[in-house]
Amino acid sequence: MKTAEASILILPGFMNSGPEHWQSRWEAKLSTASRVWEPVMADARKNDWVEALVKSVRAAEKPVVLVAHSLGVIATAHAAPLLSEKVRGAFLVAPSNVERDNLTAGIDRAFAPVPRDPLPFPSLLVTSRNDPFCTYEKADEFAASWGSLLVDAGEAGHINADAGFGPWPEGLMRFAGFLSRL
Repeated sequence: MKTAEASILILPGFMNSGPEHWQSRWEAKLSTASRVWEPVMADARKNDWVEALVKSVRAAEKPVVLVAHSLGVIATAHAAPLLSEKVRGAFLVAPSNVERDNLTAGIDRAFAPVPRDPLPFPSLLVTSRNDPFCTYEKADEFAASWGSLLVDAGEAGHINADAGFGPWPEGLMRFAGFLSRL
């Protein structure tokens, strides 16, 4: 699959992805990409995020490929059973472990537990060895239960602009490779 053949839906994490974040840069660069806007980014309610994703998938005119980061990854896992066959794949980056005790204020505790059912579409999960929001071991557990291919990004923090991942050309190349196999 090529980017022109897909509706690429960008699912940011909690508090959105700023202009320097790789998701924002990809959205600007990829002509068929658009952002899923959760109702209130600073007050992340599970049902609102899931509903926003389901509506965006339904509204898409082409087959859908999801590009999720952080809490967007977890919203994808929750929404998966409600998504149509229109979703051809999901590129998942730096999941947030919403099961941890020190959950960020403003994130609905209803995101936990994280679903462990296999995703009904191909997926790839990129994770870091030193992500402050999810251990590598927990991300590996998520990937195994979802049937996702796990990619070890090394010590890459939360794989966001603050961790030095603005343009993230390696990620874009990995995404292109993932897309080509769909």
